[in-house]
Amino acid sequence: MPKTTEEIRLQLRSWPEVEDYLQRCKGVIIPLGSTEQHGPTGAIGTDALTAEAVALEVGRRSGVLVTPAQAFGMAEHHLGFAGTVSLQPATLLAVLHDMVLSLAGHGFERIFVINGHGGNIATARAAFAQAYGTATTRGLAVAPRLRCRLANWFLAGPVMAEARQLYGEREGHHATPSEIALTLHLEPSLQAKQRPLPEAAPAGPIHGPDDFRRRHPDGRMGSDPYLASAEHGSRFLDLAATALSQDLTSFLAEEP
Repeated sequence: MPKTTEEIRLQLRSWPEVEDYLQRCKGVIIPLGSTEQHGPTGAIGTDALTAEAVALEVGRRSGVLVTPAQAFGMAEHHLGFAGTVSLQPATLLAVLHDMVLSLAGHGFERIFVINGHGGNIATARAAFAQAYGTATTRGLAVAPRLRCRLANWFLAGPVMAEARQLYGEREGHHATPSEIALTLHLEPSLQAKQRPLPEAAPAGPIHGPDDFRRRHPDGRMGSDPYLASAEHGSRFLDLAATALSQDLTSFLAEEP
């Protein structure tokens, strides 16, 4: 039965409530984002805002607890733009490793990370691998059953199909209209930033912040965020939450 957002937010629960929850469910959702530039009109918090919104909707539908969002990710290549805050890969790995171990120590066995930033993917997977080894070394009771899964909402099949249908090649690869649309749905004040933009530089290799700024001077990679609308964002939220809720259900039911 669907829950309210307040019911599934870990930070609003007391520790006895979490202990009671663990008697019936061993799953938990971690929203993982980034704080980085999203072109001249996109919000710097886009990746964290979207990951948290999708996570809360998945939690509301499933009844699975959702932790506070980890709003800082691996965004080294965006440091050439004001406002970006990045963790080095080793730092992000350590943060995610410690989060998983903390939760596993309490008895959580299924850690479902809903991610909003492509730059986090490799590091998150490495953190999971390290956490499995640490859980075993520490002799945690849940170690044999501990599983982590990374769910990138923007790569969900229905989300990608909708983006292709709405925007075609102008979806691009960074500061995309699909992610900007979701932020417009979540925070209407961002609509005031929207304006037509010149053609974006195409996607290309990334070798560091100076190189990225040279190749992509306004921060976009082949995208046209002016195509985004709040109505599109509402649709993307539903598509992402539906797809990831199904993924979470199967994840929770998997045998260790």
